[in-house]
Amino acid sequence: MTLSDILTPDVVVQEMQATDRWQAIDELLAVLVKTGRIKPEHLTAITQVVKKREMTMSTGIGFGIGIPHATTDLITDVVGVFGRSKAGINFDALDEQPVNLVVLFLVPQGQFQKHLHTLANIAKFLHDRHLREQLQNAPGADELVQIIRSQKA
Repeated sequence: MTLSDILTPDVVVQEMQATDRWQAIDELLAVLVKTGRIKPEHLTAITQVVKKREMTMSTGIGFGIGIPHATTDLITDVVGVFGRSKAGINFDALDEQPVNLVVLFLVPQGQFQKHLHTLANIAKFLHDRHLREQLQNAPGADELVQIIRSQKA
């Protein structure tokens, strides 16, 4: 799975309000509920599994990128949401720098290979500095998704 496969403009937060990784997870999961990607009654359980994963080690991988992720049996397809923060989010990142781009994704339980491939694809894609700058400067959600699709990410 790639970002192109899971992102549409309705799951892009152009300016996140979160100031830390826990608020960022809550904010992004709320978008998945609002857009019908996860059921409202599953929000608490999914939030717990994502935060439990985050507590083992921050998914702030450096270069202003955060990729919180988890597996759950409460979904049937991979779902994701993209958030952007010009102010930066304290993500306890590996390089101790604030995070400006956050991709949260969920994979159905038992799909270990799909989980690893999705994570690797997103991390590799966002490693490109020029591309990160384009995403940070995109004027809107439609343009941001267009950038991702043009790169076949």
